[in-house]
Amino acid sequence: MSGARAGTAEDTGTEGAGAWAGRALGERTVGYSETDAILYALAVGAPASDLELVFEDRLRVLPSFGLTLAQWAPDVLAEHGAFDNRAVHGSQELTVLKPLPRAGEIRLNARVGEVWDKGAAAVFNVIVECEYFVATWSLFAPGFGGFGGSRGPSRPAAMSGDPQGRAAVVQTLPNQAALYRLLGDRHHIHVDPEAARRIGQDRPILHGLASLASATLPLADLAGAHPADLIQLAGRFAGVVFPGDEISVRAWEGGRFDAAVADRPVITEGLAVFQ
Repeated sequence: MSGARAGTAEDTGTEGAGAWAGRALGERTVGYSETDAILYALAVGAPASDLELVFEDRLRVLPSFGLTLAQWAPDVLAEHGAFDNRAVHGSQELTVLKPLPRAGEIRLNARVGEVWDKGAAAVFNVIVECEYFVATWSLFAPGFGGFGGSRGPSRPAAMSGDPQGRAAVVQTLPNQAALYRLLGDRHHIHVDPEAARRIGQDRPILHGLASLASATLPLADLAGAHPADLIQLAGRFAGVVFPGDEISVRAWEGGRFDAAVADRPVITEGLAVFQ
């Protein structure tokens, strides 16, 4: 996967986290090939039998692939010192505007949206826009709150009522994190046991975005749609997934869902809407 023509961000120096709100993070034109799109589909669990996801002659690009093209934006914010290595990816949103082409170049613009003050932490919203999608990363940064800003919206009410049918099962693969790393997020915690132990895990963990995208495959089946028909996606990362874990996905009316490994929540406040 290739990229070029990067913009720059202003550094706020010693100012509080709230000073980052509204700051431009630059523009990039990112290129990709059909091979990248197919690798992504395989890395999030697409079966070889789904030729529209793994065969170039029939290829439809999964909309969530766009998140790998935009991963540079939260990285830019980190590189400019907005937060430190305690920050975690709290939640993700994606709104699809039109299908991604099979291959080509896409120009993306990134900025910081709202920065919420949670007291002991700050939440930075990083927004990436292009003609194909709008994506928002919410990054939870301990130690950067207390700057006098708004706390932001309250958490939505827990889902009520019975889920639709039985829970769907996503069987992650032992090599899934190693595959997903090839798409750009090469953080060592996803492959190096020593790095994983430094964050309190006994082995490498799967990328949250890989887990979220994997859940869309059975959710599309439940909705009677194809995974490439996704038009809206959201989820809060509530716990870690290890490569090889079995994820149970429950769906409710309106595209709402959650996911768990055994009795441990891993995605809450989920939303997956298909065209």
